[in-house]
Amino acid sequence: MSFFIGELGNMAGPVLNLLFVGDIVGKGGRAAVKNLIPQLKQRHAASFVIANGENCANGAGYSLTCIHDLEGAVDVFTSGDHTWDQKNFEQEILSVKNLVRPANFSSLQPGRGWGVFRNPAGGEIAVISLLGRVFMKDSASCPFETAEKIIAQLPPTVKCIIVDIHAEATSEKAAMAWALDGKVTAVVGTHTHVQTADARILPGGTAFLSDVGMVGGHDSILGRDIPDVVRKFRTGMPTRLNVTEKNIRLDYAVISYEMNTGRAVSIKAFSEFYTPEDH
Repeated sequence: MSFFIGELGNMAGPVLNLLFVGDIVGKGGRAAVKNLIPQLKQRHAASFVIANGENCANGAGYSLTCIHDLEGAVDVFTSGDHTWDQKNFEQEILSVKNLVRPANFSSLQPGRGWGVFRNPAGGEIAVISLLGRVFMKDSASCPFETAEKIIAQLPPTVKCIIVDIHAEATSEKAAMAWALDGKVTAVVGTHTHVQTADARILPGGTAFLSDVGMVGGHDSILGRDIPDVVRKFRTGMPTRLNVTEKNIRLDYAVISYEMNTGRAVSIKAFSEFYTPEDH
């Protein structure tokens, strides 16, 4: 299925903007999202927000309480290898309508891996969550086959398709983007918590960014307190990795696309800082 080919001669119609927010880490990350997203939506004239929040519950996994804490700031949540870190979430996920866990998890796991959501500015947005397999500890089925099967199921009225590929290897993320070029609006990578500098539009009209980054402590190691992480690396001993809750950096991407075709027009990566005492 390719919704770009054969439609390029049609009137493109309005260009819409959406925000894709990096992995939200802990309470500080949630506070930054709640306080900064409203002004970022206004600044970029964005009508829809997607965020990977799989570290929002004290740095590991989701909880229903944390999801409710982010109501109004995030339209759709994606996830990854920490989906089930909170022991009650396998029941709680059943009541969350706007969260997609990796679609290439076993079908026996609760929740859903993709969904179609209404964009208040017009049209619908399909959001697909996928888990990579290279260097990842969790077993999952092939994300490439999974993506192709889902895209084939989408109704032709759905033009905007956003894929979150939660993976360690940048090569796997890039391969996913090129495999889906011309079939989806954007392929955005998550998981490494480090924003990359490779945002681009591929020849078929698909936006790509290897990793959007995180919403976590700027003076941290992937959102965790520096001394804890250094000790773990130096000693090899089990170490509690506390979440850094100060001087939060919010990494995100702005994706612009044609509403009538789903074709990406631009993708740009940004970072904003949030200091609680300033709000």
